[in-house]
Amino acid sequence: MVRLPPFFALRALEAAARRRSYSRAAEELSVTHGAVSQQIRKLEAELGATLFMRSGNAMIPTPAAAKLAAEVERAMEILKTGVAAFSEAAERDPLVVSLDPQLGTRWLPLRLPRLMADPAGANVDFLIESRTADFVTDGVDMGVRYGESVSQNVEHALLFRETLFPVASPALAAQHQVSEPRDILSMPMLRHRHRPWKLWLSAFDLPDHGKGLEFEDSLMLLEAAAQGMGVALARGSLVEQDLASGRLVRLLPHAVDNQFAFYAAWRTDSPKLRRIHALRDWLLAEAVRGEV
Repeated sequence: MVRLPPFFALRALEAAARRRSYSRAAEELSVTHGAVSQQIRKLEAELGATLFMRSGNAMIPTPAAAKLAAEVERAMEILKTGVAAFSEAAERDPLVVSLDPQLGTRWLPLRLPRLMADPAGANVDFLIESRTADFVTDGVDMGVRYGESVSQNVEHALLFRETLFPVASPALAAQHQVSEPRDILSMPMLRHRHRPWKLWLSAFDLPDHGKGLEFEDSLMLLEAAAQGMGVALARGSLVEQDLASGRLVRLLPHAVDNQFAFYAAWRTDSPKLRRIHALRDWLLAEAVRGEV
């Protein structure tokens, strides 16, 4: 079996033979003159033959080198055709996006009409799931997750940070005169196991008495609040629809930033990178827009 020389050395040969110049070949390949010269010398050593002769300012390929360069050019055209066909297939295939369940069921549905009217929403398949995609074996092209950070092994973008604020049912809000943060302490408090009231109360130098029904799930917490069972510390992205419909009311304008945020992540070598960037930009624009 014939061992092929390094691909870049063959590209340097082809470009230098076509341009009749190491300098112009280097400019085309975005490398230095020295890099092209070095690759040609290595190729000559490996093949055991001189490949170029100088004629004034021009580098003239030997007949054998010119023939080899023509074969390399033909092979590169075949490769380009194959890559183009692969890219076209990637454009036709769905863009598979794995979404955090709460973002996928609360935040995104309110914005779907705008996404479907935007080129970024064309041929997108959404998977609502809790697992973290690996982008290699699971067929997922892009993931949107909620957390403190993202693995450094993938490209990512911070979409938006969450704000936390108190909400309650209209009936419960009518029973309590809430005009300042301290007034919240007189209301029955609903609690989330991983999002303590201290996050909000401490911003206003208020104590947390630690009492109240506790929930593991954010949506159950909001449902309990909508049923008038108490005041809940709500994540902004989850409560938009309830506020818009009037099932819940925001008791105070005071909000604090949560330590968690929503991130989009993807592989930098994805063949669908153009479409991933388009969807990322749409998500960022929606996050800035804020309102439903």
